[in-house]
Amino acid sequence: MTVERRLLHDGWTVEPGRGPVPDAVRGAGPVAATVPGSVHTDLLAAGLIPDPYLDDNEATQKWIGLTDWTYRTTFEWSAGGHARHELVFSGLDTVAVVRLNGVELGAVRNMHRTYRLDVARTLRAGENMLEVAFSSPVRCADAASLSLGYRPHTNRHPYNAIRKMACSFGWDWGIETATSGIWRPVTLESWSAARLGELRVAGDVVDGVPRARVTAHVTGAGDGARVRVRVAGAEATAAVAGGVAALDLAVPDARLWWPRGHGDQPLYDLVVELLDGDGDGDSSDDSGVSDAQTRRVGFRSAAVRLEPDAAGTGFAIVVNGEQILVRGANWIPDDAFPHRVDRARYARRLAQAEFAGINLVRVWGGGIYESEDFYAECDERGILTWQDFLTACAAYAEDEPLWSEFEAEAREAIVRLAAHPSLVVLNGNNENVWGHQDWHWQEKLEGRTWGAGYYYDLFPSLVAELAPHVPYTPGSPFSPNPDAYQNDPAHGTVHVWDLWNTRDWPHYREYRPRFVAEFGWQGPPTWSTLKRSVSDDPLTPESPGMIVHQKANDGNGKLTLGLTAHLPLPDDMADWHWAMSLNQAVAVRTAIEWWRSLTPHNTGTIVWQLNDCWPVTSWAAVDGDERRKPLLYALHHAHAERLLTLQPDDDGGLVLAAVNDTAEGWAGVVRVERRAFDGTVLAAATVDLAVAPRSAQRVVLDAAVAAADDPAAELVVARLGAAVSHWFYTEARDSKLGPAEVDVDASRTDGGWSVRLTARTLVRDATLLVDRIAPDAEADDALVTLLPGESVRIDVRGAVGAEAADFADRLVLRSMNDLVPKL
Repeated sequence: MTVERRLLHDGWTVEPGRGPVPDAVRGAGPVAATVPGSVHTDLLAAGLIPDPYLDDNEATQKWIGLTDWTYRTTFEWSAGGHARHELVFSGLDTVAVVRLNGVELGAVRNMHRTYRLDVARTLRAGENMLEVAFSSPVRCADAASLSLGYRPHTNRHPYNAIRKMACSFGWDWGIETATSGIWRPVTLESWSAARLGELRVAGDVVDGVPRARVTAHVTGAGDGARVRVRVAGAEATAAVAGGVAALDLAVPDARLWWPRGHGDQPLYDLVVELLDGDGDGDSSDDSGVSDAQTRRVGFRSAAVRLEPDAAGTGFAIVVNGEQILVRGANWIPDDAFPHRVDRARYARRLAQAEFAGINLVRVWGGGIYESEDFYAECDERGILTWQDFLTACAAYAEDEPLWSEFEAEAREAIVRLAAHPSLVVLNGNNENVWGHQDWHWQEKLEGRTWGAGYYYDLFPSLVAELAPHVPYTPGSPFSPNPDAYQNDPAHGTVHVWDLWNTRDWPHYREYRPRFVAEFGWQGPPTWSTLKRSVSDDPLTPESPGMIVHQKANDGNGKLTLGLTAHLPLPDDMADWHWAMSLNQAVAVRTAIEWWRSLTPHNTGTIVWQLNDCWPVTSWAAVDGDERRKPLLYALHHAHAERLLTLQPDDDGGLVLAAVNDTAEGWAGVVRVERRAFDGTVLAAATVDLAVAPRSAQRVVLDAAVAAADDPAAELVVARLGAAVSHWFYTEARDSKLGPAEVDVDASRTDGGWSVRLTARTLVRDATLLVDRIAPDAEADDALVTLLPGESVRIDVRGAVGAEAADFADRLVLRSMNDLVPKL
């Protein structure tokens, strides 16, 4: 008899217990609850709280995290011939007791685990009452911190004391929610003799041959049964012994899975079936199948290559023997309430990543082990994934009960994620080893454990046991020598944050790192998102709602200091918004183009960050309402597979760097011109380019074309086909850049507009802020620099109710010229 699985998502209510609950909520009694869901979203749906993402509603809702909450539902059940029954909770957030018909089934303390609870003796015919009683996460974290002993952490609450999503307690880009809830599915599973339990699946490549490795654990009376695996025309069967069956089969007809830009992403259904002892194992006979599971797999090999050389120690991700030049972005939970993110939303976000030329997404360790939907989208798109274990910016006790919780959650996560071909790095921590070295933790710890046992012992041993085909690194940043400084640009991976925090973005060029796993610059959300989420009147950079939606320490001060060396600080709010958005884009574009110009010394960058979890001023390229910020267009240009970039050399001249991240050579003649701002050619040269696949070429330009006569009024332009680069000698505020004069020709298309911009003067970083016309509008290009007489066509989706003149509005058509003092 097969395993029966029944979702229990209907009829739930939630009501408060102990805590500072407002009278209106207390008096409402049990509130209809959605499962999967959370307290915040249930109260919001019931009209008992306003949207926490708007204005300062966050502050008025902190009582939710200080309150105990109880979820209840009833369901009908009748005996169906099965002997065994389990309630399966795929995600409980976080500290809770589960009861069925008044009988306590278990106490849980980890948001990141699945819990199986035996209910065979507790179920009763007819109506059953299921209850999940959550304790206040804030109070539980405080109590656990006292019990374990203080460990340093960022932000306000000791998130490191319990196994709850760290950023739910707030972050320097995140709202503080500290919610409770049943955030992943609830299932009643029933069976008799045996079922499939832990299932380890790997699609690997050995000596060029795809191989499927499957280890199936069988729960129940499994000895005497068999496990059959089928994938891509290959099939094998193994007997269950000691509750386990292991299979390793060649799959010669399978094609290799490749990252985007390197090949195709063929995926195959791998079917694992549990056969009872009476079947003959014939794949056409399903009569003896008592349980089955399917995984969507691809076949690839993956490695992290750490090679010492004269400059230090390189860091490279290698797939199928081919080194990948990483153009990455860091990923945080796409919503402060992750249960709200469905597959369609993941698809939208990862499509934006593709637009930005991103080939790797790093899932940051202060969030969650991302969902199957996320990984399935990455598998299909060929976007590589790097998953942090869930430790971030804190010291973690290695004592019980925390050690066992870490071990259980890590085991489950590794097994679940290891089947995905996109997963190429499992990483032990985010900034914790670096923090232990650099953030004065040792004085505060007074000899207490702080997490090293997880990063250098537990996690690597689990990866070796459960997923040896997935490379492991102890942390980010990471130096291969554990006794060495862990944020050394010469060795392994680095995080570059001193520019944002204390210096300025031109200094990115002082770094020659091997691999950059974090760096970034802040900017506000798009105008439509800002106006929807902040209702200040007047709206200013420092009005109350703006400060609520700026979580970084002295964030606005750093925005200002990072702007004024380049552009004057505007007094007008619209100009301030554009200046900060543009400066964010230029800062990150500068860093990426510089580090890519160092190829192969540098093998990759992972910008902080792709996405936001709510409307906020942050480092994201896509804001909390899913809109593209100018930064996303900067990534689109800086991540071009074939990039021309002009960079300063050590002697005060200019270097032309060409980066070719394609499988074909790139050859041609680059036209390099030094021009006056009015377009006059002052000097010209040609450069013969011949760049091998996946490599770069650097050419020092002759002084005649590289050296300016009037730096404030000249630029250098390099062009080869569609690839173009511009170099300006002075900061915009010190230049003779005049007002932008642009002819705008807008015509309607199916579902939008085609807008042609033709420059009559030099225009720097021309951009259409089309969300100002219609919140749903989206342009396909931005940040385009035009010389006099040059044109660009920008296609706009949406804004169907607009008029052609709207695209010439001074608040819609923007450029750097708008921000430069008029001479």
